[in-house]
Amino acid sequence: MTEVDKAATVAAAQAALAAEHAVVYGYGVVGGRVGDAREHEAAAAHAAHRAHRDALARTVRDLGGEPVAASAGYALPFAVPDPAAAVRLAAELEDRVAGAWADLVRASEGPLRRRAADALREAAVRAARWRGGGVAFPGLAERADGGNG
Repeated sequence: MTEVDKAATVAAAQAALAAEHAVVYGYGVVGGRVGDAREHEAAAAHAAHRAHRDALARTVRDLGGEPVAASAGYALPFAVPDPAAAVRLAAELEDRVAGAWADLVRASEGPLRRRAADALREAAVRAARWRGGGVAFPGLAERADGGNG
């Protein structure tokens, strides 16, 4: 791996780590508002994202970087006053983190690329469960409207 490739991999891993920090925060809101029927699903997703966050911090260190720290709080994309909004937020969180994982798939190789692809798939499956249906290209939705990619 060249220094340029390594720098791109570290940057993508840092971006995925930052996204996981935000998702962990967001699932705190989801879990508090989703209601009894889906509370277990929110707790399982929260635990999965904490595990991804911790693994990414180790990955960044292994690549020679200093893992980006979590912020004290994160702005939510919309108000979450009830269970329906919490379900929409969960789907949005998964869509956003899928984009970060897709970027890491592109920037990495070997076992890290495989882990990133697995995490992308997991986020897409969770988003589909929350939404009640999938999207054509998980992790690339933000690029469909003319973005770079």
